[in-house]
Amino acid sequence: MIYCCEEHVDLALDIVVDECEIAPTLEKIKKEENLSTPCEYCQNRSIYLVGN
Repeated sequence: MIYCCEEHVDLALDIVVDECEIAPTLEKIKKEENLSTPCEYCQNRSIYLVGN
């Protein structure tokens, strides 16, 4: 699973497809959850969780 911001969601989707060769899931992180996990590419606040 990859936590990412709005800017890097396309990159995260491409990486999951390349690694797993299946369609990834894309979940928007709810504001109530307010995760402290940053984007894996730029350290901004994560907005999406990309996985399989």
